[in-house]
Amino acid sequence: MFPAKTEINSSLLAVVEIGGKEYDQSIRTIVYDHIPTQTLLPKASAKVARINLKREGKLIGYIRGAGDEIPAALRTMGYEVWEMKDDEVNAASLKRVDAVVLGVRAFNTNKRMPYMITDLLDYVKTGGTLVVQYNTETDINKFSPYPLTLSRERVTEEDDQVRFLAPDHPVLNTPNKITAKDFEGWVQERGLNFPNKWDPQFQPILSMNDKGEAGKDGSLLVAKYGEGHYIYTGLSFFRELPEGVPGAYKLFANLVSLGKAKKPENVKVKTKAR
Repeated sequence: MFPAKTEINSSLLAVVEIGGKEYDQSIRTIVYDHIPTQTLLPKASAKVARINLKREGKLIGYIRGAGDEIPAALRTMGYEVWEMKDDEVNAASLKRVDAVVLGVRAFNTNKRMPYMITDLLDYVKTGGTLVVQYNTETDINKFSPYPLTLSRERVTEEDDQVRFLAPDHPVLNTPNKITAKDFEGWVQERGLNFPNKWDPQFQPILSMNDKGEAGKDGSLLVAKYGEGHYIYTGLSFFRELPEGVPGAYKLFANLVSLGKAKKPENVKVKTKAR
């Protein structure tokens, strides 16, 4: 079986026949200290997607936070990922990477972040791209080049309409053109812990809200700092990328590609999510 030439977003179902009877379930066990052990029998299926994705750059530095699967997603996009240890985050090492991504809640969980941030901001100032994923309430101004205030604002309706506040901004156009269709098929939520106040140097890119609530414009903020870009996002990429959501792949590729040479490389991406 060969993949389709066009983009697809589908599922594979495993079925075995024994003694004339078909079986199409898998077994999953959920074990946590605070709840009884649970055994589930969901369909034996896997989500698959084929994405015509473009990217810029080759090597991405990744600094883990609370833990997520985004490094695997970046490798699926065709990037080499350097999961940087604390002592590897320094000016010399950062010169080697095309962009740096911080894992979710990195500022909340990594006690060494206050000692890394000077080198990281210097990296941005000299032309680098830093993508900061969501954090819970903290003094984010210790880690931001411009004033920024986090909140508990979130959008829980994963099919909520997304409005483009800056339709011409590079993160919505280069190297992948982002449209409303790219926000279809998201899971569980749009995002969480959005900033609700920010310096004018930050440009809000998207607006969204749950039904009956006011628009929230802080899900994706981009600021030029020196020669580079500082990006803060509360969008739930840590959920969407492992689930193989095509639009999330394209948008995240645009974030880490921001500021790179406009020589897009076509990458045929096949994703598989549990």
